[in-house]
Amino acid sequence: MKVVDYYFSPASPWTFLGHARFVDIARRAGARVRVRPVDFGVIFPQTGGLPLGKRAPQRQAYRLMDLARWQERLGVPLNVQPRHFPVDATHAAHRIIDAEPQGVEQQMALAGAIMRALWVEDQNIADPAMLAAIAAEQGLDAAKLAASDRAAQARYEAYTREALERGVFGAPTYALAGELFWGQDRLDFVERALSSD
Repeated sequence: MKVVDYYFSPASPWTFLGHARFVDIARRAGARVRVRPVDFGVIFPQTGGLPLGKRAPQRQAYRLMDLARWQERLGVPLNVQPRHFPVDATHAAHRIIDAEPQGVEQQMALAGAIMRALWVEDQNIADPAMLAAIAAEQGLDAAKLAASDRAAQARYEAYTREALERGVFGAPTYALAGELFWGQDRLDFVERALSSD
């Protein structure tokens, strides 16, 4: 069975645009996904990236145009300028990490629901009450998920270190068989790699 390490931020619109498609590709390939939310606030300064607010106006404007293009091409609903963005994704990442014992499918469903709340429903995913409601909608025990912030933070930091060691610099990144595939627009290559012998 092939393994894909999925490095992402729940606050990334690019991750959201590719998430459902990646779930489908991995399922059809029978691949095992290891869910790795990481802190790009740590990764960007070490890999030459800038947070959105510090990017040149031209880059910010182009990003909005490109998001709109991809949203139309993929047929994925997306609010390119939600009210609650930029947003601290730490607690959202914690909840996704804490869902691991429920299985990868549940983890991926929760990640998708959190991203949808931000990028479609215009909700604040930094709000613990909002995250609890999303978890409950996914059939998860929200109180149980929120009980282990210290352990989740330790794993969040460990996943972030792991991502840096592997050369990850942007979201989403799919790591497979020693190769990195950065961006939802590289999912065709991920699918090809998963289908090869």
